[in-house]
Amino acid sequence: MAAAADVFIQRLPEVSARELHVLAVDDSHVDRKVIERLLKISSCKVTVVDSGTRALQYLGLDGGEKNSSIDFDSMKVNLIMTDYSMPGMTGFELLKKIKESSIFREIPVVVMSSENILTRIDR
Repeated sequence: MAAAADVFIQRLPEVSARELHVLAVDDSHVDRKVIERLLKISSCKVTVVDSGTRALQYLGLDGGEKNSSIDFDSMKVNLIMTDYSMPGMTGFELLKKIKESSIFREIPVVVMSSENILTRIDR
């Protein structure tokens, strides 16, 4: 995972490892903890949420009013990592909503899966 952080930092030269903020989205508590720990080892700031809906809420893309007490600059996200197979909203559906946003469309999104049944993740 340290090498992955290095790759993103090379593509985002204005961002240092300590400033890289990753939003990790996964419905599995264990997988969220693993992702969070690996990214923190790479000195990344990590925010974890348990669903696509919560990710959209965190990003302010849920259609509701943005919480005025949140400082947008302090929550700037440089990378989003999401599980593909989640109940309610898949990682692919989350990706589409993020890319439709004028604010977040340039943010890299990594869609991943631990599924071993190809028909469940094949589109």
